[in-house]
Amino acid sequence: MPRIELITDKSQIPAERHAEYDEIVGVLGRVGGPFGILMYSPGLAEMVCKTGAQVRLKSALTMVERELVILSLCREKDAAYEWSAHVGTARNAGMREEAIEAMRTGADVGHLEPDERDIITYTRRLLRDNKVDQELFDALRDRHGVRWLVELTATIGQYSYISAINNAF
Repeated sequence: MPRIELITDKSQIPAERHAEYDEIVGVLGRVGGPFGILMYSPGLAEMVCKTGAQVRLKSALTMVERELVILSLCREKDAAYEWSAHVGTARNAGMREEAIEAMRTGADVGHLEPDERDIITYTRRLLRDNKVDQELFDALRDRHGVRWLVELTATIGQYSYISAINNAF
């Protein structure tokens, strides 16, 4: 249950903000979830939506790679709302149940496929320690390239932001 009323209808905001509302609907199909909170700050919801669209729709990450980041982050941030919103997406994208279970339980990921293991570990290290060791950084960069690694890290940042809004409100 939200702590404040969600802004989900255009009638809840002044006419001068309707373009912002329409922009979000154009990308997401509706204003809901964290965007119902972000709409309280003029311009913020639109900018977060645009950044999220870039991360989700124009990234070099595959859907499974992106969902590995999101689900791993959800467990680290106790983001139950986001977990429930993304676990089905992850399965539909072809994520292996072993990876989902390791993230769900916070288990060791040494037994997973190299990309699963390294993406989950990278996310965990960045969120827990605020840094990533050079060996892991280099392995992911060498395997996927700099753009991919930047976008992986940006995905962690974007969903950290979203989980903070969801958890607080």
